[in-house]
Amino acid sequence: MTRVYNFSAGPATLPEEVLKKAAGEMLDYQGSGMSVMELSHRGKEFTQIFDTAEATLREIMGIPNNYKVLFLQGGASMQFTAIPLNLMTKNKKADYVHTGQWTKKAIAEAKKFGIVNVVASSEDNNFTYIPELDPKTFSKDADYFYIVTNNTIYGTCCKSIPETGDVPIVADMSSNILSEPIDVKKFGVIFAGAQKNIGPAGLTIVIIREDLIGNAVENIPTLLNYKVQADNGSMANTPPCYSIYIAGLVFEWIKEKGGLVATKKINEEKAAILYDFLDQSKLFSSPVDKASRSLMNIPFVTGNDELDAKLIAEAAKKGFKTLKGHRTVGGMRASIYNAMPTQGVKALVELMKEFEAANG
Repeated sequence: MTRVYNFSAGPATLPEEVLKKAAGEMLDYQGSGMSVMELSHRGKEFTQIFDTAEATLREIMGIPNNYKVLFLQGGASMQFTAIPLNLMTKNKKADYVHTGQWTKKAIAEAKKFGIVNVVASSEDNNFTYIPELDPKTFSKDADYFYIVTNNTIYGTCCKSIPETGDVPIVADMSSNILSEPIDVKKFGVIFAGAQKNIGPAGLTIVIIREDLIGNAVENIPTLLNYKVQADNGSMANTPPCYSIYIAGLVFEWIKEKGGLVATKKINEEKAAILYDFLDQSKLFSSPVDKASRSLMNIPFVTGNDELDAKLIAEAAKKGFKTLKGHRTVGGMRASIYNAMPTQGVKALVELMKEFEAANG
């Protein structure tokens, strides 16, 4: 069997080492005689899996003790609703930075529960840049300040975190969590869907400062209440057990590779390989403002829809999968998350060079 290079934005490629370990334990997890998918979520085997996964995540991210880590279901999109229901409860007001499709959906949800102040937007140029923030536009009495740190569809990334004073920052980190070190203390809430840098779809991780728990609206649905989930150790209902197991293996893989400092170095090297080619190419180009470029998701175009389609088709035949750009922007997109090997990016560039020579 030959593995392809999977450039999907998510569900995304996973580390081969993790997949091989999971395959070896598929029928019999560490002598239990059962697959992880068959283990009771309250049994000692899965309790150990869960506790180890959380401890390793805390270690590699440097999560302080006054933050809870929740392993939840519903996808990151469920948090678009959970955030205002749990946090937009004092002044019924929040600030949002609008940088793409996912903030559009989050803003629409938040407006159901209070006032949303869009402090900045890059919609004027199809979200190809991260807008500058003017603190004068911030609401001093906002219940929270909301950002997306990496925009999967548009290939943009926040290079700095705004200073918001006593207003807690809520960050959707779905597509760049674990790609580099971050200072968790700068955030009130961090959440991320798993299917990009963490593991299989079906798991969402929420990292929340303890003082922000317990302030939910009175009629909040039980399973969306962070206090209920925290008090029950993420097991108010059966958690996504297998996804948590794989996530734990990924956390161990990152730790063994040198942690997030080493991970960032590799990610910068991979991204530079592709961006350097795009910047000198006469056929391909990046539509993203250089100051806002993502390390994880790299859109590129030829400027000709027929050529774009031709490259995508030829690449797929040669084992370069899921390069088609999101339907809202077109072109191509290479998602090069942690598990994408450097060789995969180099091979893609060689393919693009050959295509340019034949079609430029």
